Amino acid sequence: MKISIVYNVFMRDFRKQRKRIILTLVAIMWGTMSIMLLLAFGEGLKQQLTKGSRGMGEGIVVVWGGQTSIPHAGFGKGRRINLHEEDIAYLRKSVPQMIHIAGEYIRWGVSIRYGNNILSERINGVYPEYREMRVMYPQFGGRMINQNDMDQKRRVAFIGDKLKDRLFGAEDPVGKMFYIQDLPFTVVGVLKHKIQTNSYQGMDEDVIVIPATTFVTIFGDPYLDNLVYQLHPEDDSKAVEKNVYAAMGAKYKFHPDDEQALGLWDTVEGEKMEHQFLLGIQIFLGIIGALTLLIAAVGVANIMYVSVKERTREIGIKMAIGARRIYIIAQFLMEALGITFLGGFFGILITYIITEIFKRIEIQSEIFNFMGKPTVSLDIGLIVALILGFMGFISGIFPAMRAASVNPVEALRYE
Repeated sequence: MKISIVYNVFMRDFRKQRKRIILTLVAIMWGTMSIMLLLAFGEGLKQQLTKGSRGMGEGIVVVWGGQTSIPHAGFGKGRRINLHEEDIAYLRKSVPQMIHIAGEYIRWGVSIRYGNNILSERINGVYPEYREMRVMYPQFGGRMINQNDMDQKRRVAFIGDKLKDRLFGAEDPVGKMFYIQDLPFTVVGVLKHKIQTNSYQGMDEDVIVIPATTFVTIFGDPYLDNLVYQLHPEDDSKAVEKNVYAAMGAKYKFHPDDEQALGLWDTVEGEKMEHQFLLGIQIFLGIIGALTLLIAAVGVANIMYVSVKERTREIGIKMAIGARRIYIIAQFLMEALGITFLGGFFGILITYIITEIFKRIEIQSEIFNFMGKPTVSLDIGLIVALILGFMGFISGIFPAMRAASVNPVEALRYE
């Protein structure tokens, strides 16, 4: 069947049923916009929450000391397990699946001063690996703590961007000196702003980071507050977790199944659960949008039924001169798909324009920062195209089958 013939027939029907077809095209366009905008807002929320959860670090596991709950190797339960600096090298050797591992010291309520500005803030003593694991990237012109700072126990600090505003205001702090408990420290970098929705001690925008060796020299903490390690995306985090319990259990003489001896926060598993939750939201929004589009599809089906009725004599003539049923079905089905995809095209185009305009508008709102901006992705385009195709097929196939079932003799007598 030639496309030009279908086009000519469609234009003839359009002139006869102009108002009805235009209203149906508008309904399809509106339904397409509804489903695309819902999916776009769902995609924006998904990307924003994923970015926020990874603001603390991607594929990381946080470990802290606990208390034994199972008697083991002659020791009773209730024994405190503390983490030590040498555990870093021990676990790196015992559990080779780890990409990075580092320790962390934490102290709250430390007095800091710059000029006449005095604050009470959180200080973290960390290792250089912290930069990659915890996404602690510096703004232009600064740097993060490095190995030389560790080896020489330098009094240098890397500060959060929000804390920088509280302490230094509009000044560029890099290279400037401030005081931590009356000891002079030099700022070597400021945290590049990031979205962070998870934390285990507080947001990174509010922290002062100094070398772990310097921290121990000043505060004398004997134990690490926690360990942080990072895995490859393809690694089984639960299997690695068992290896960590086995290795630490062998060192500190606790049962490898004693989950109270160590506390572990597996963000890898959390990311998987969050992904499933957000996928469920997107499916729910897609179903709501599809139901809106279904109403428009009913309009297309009505038009096609009217078209079949008005062209009964034409159908009878075609069948009388040898036209096969598949030809009749294909003709009406292509017309239905044409109406559906034409309305869908304009709906997709308008939605894309709306979302692009929305992206370029700066809205200072915590709600919008949390939800993100609507995003039309290739996946969304494919999903909407498939839904349009399905709706067009459903709205066209039944009228087409009815047209193909017309008795040629009766059709020729139809007025």
